[in-house]
Amino acid sequence: MKPVGEVLRYKADSALVSVTPMTTVLEAVMLMAEKGIGSLLVMEGEKMVGILSERDYVRRVALFERSALGTTVGEVMTVDVVTVSPTDGTQYCMQLMTDKRLRHLPVVENGELVGLLSIGDLVKHVIQEQESLIKHLESYIRGE
Repeated sequence: MKPVGEVLRYKADSALVSVTPMTTVLEAVMLMAEKGIGSLLVMEGEKMVGILSERDYVRRVALFERSALGTTVGEVMTVDVVTVSPTDGTQYCMQLMTDKRLRHLPVVENGELVGLLSIGDLVKHVIQEQESLIKHLESYIRGE
């Protein structure tokens, strides 16, 4: 399987969407809904300081009936962000996501954020690889 750097190269929308720790949770959730995404990177300048996911919202805001307007992203974001390198394999990333129950993995190279992978990105990649393998095997069987 390819390294995740290759997967990032072929993503349809590779624009990173981020907020600051001072953004209200309401603004962040509205941004996720507008962009059709499940997480936001939390940045202070060029430095990633956390990630906010739909799960964070449900588990740390909605479940406790906290005000999304009165709560900042910095109060509820995940700060111990699991990251991967562009050279890490897709299989490794899928296993990491499964083991840690993650849906999004920031990709960091030399301390710099270079992308964000979702479980959907990885599944799509695996399906494409499987389809290609099937086509090659069918051609081989037919003697082409």
